[in-house]
Amino acid sequence: MELKKDNTFFTGRLKSVGFAVKGAIKLITTEHSVMVQSSIAVLMIAAGFYFNISQTEWMFQILIFGLVLSIEGLNTAVEKIADFIHPDYHERIGFIKDIAAGAVFFAAMSAIAIGLIIYLPRII
Repeated sequence: MELKKDNTFFTGRLKSVGFAVKGAIKLITTEHSVMVQSSIAVLMIAAGFYFNISQTEWMFQILIFGLVLSIEGLNTAVEKIADFIHPDYHERIGFIKDIAAGAVFFAAMSAIAIGLIIYLPRII
């Protein structure tokens, strides 16, 4: 069964947003790493209100949450595609999955650095 593409601007965009929200919900409800990272984001938002961080600090904090969760979503997509293409262990597939996980690691380390820059002076 072939899906007919909606070429109208408004309804086409509305459907795209619906698919994106559906994907975000799937990520948050099925991927443990996204659950953990989302929980950390909620805690950091609470900390932002508690410590009354500046507008600039809010922007950095929100940007890094979005970055980490976005890259984690792409990592998950790479893993799912790789597992679909080659369900058994394969050295080349493992290499690809490791690189995707490495991208998440870079984003997570950046998030930790930003969190320390914002909150460490307030805690000490």
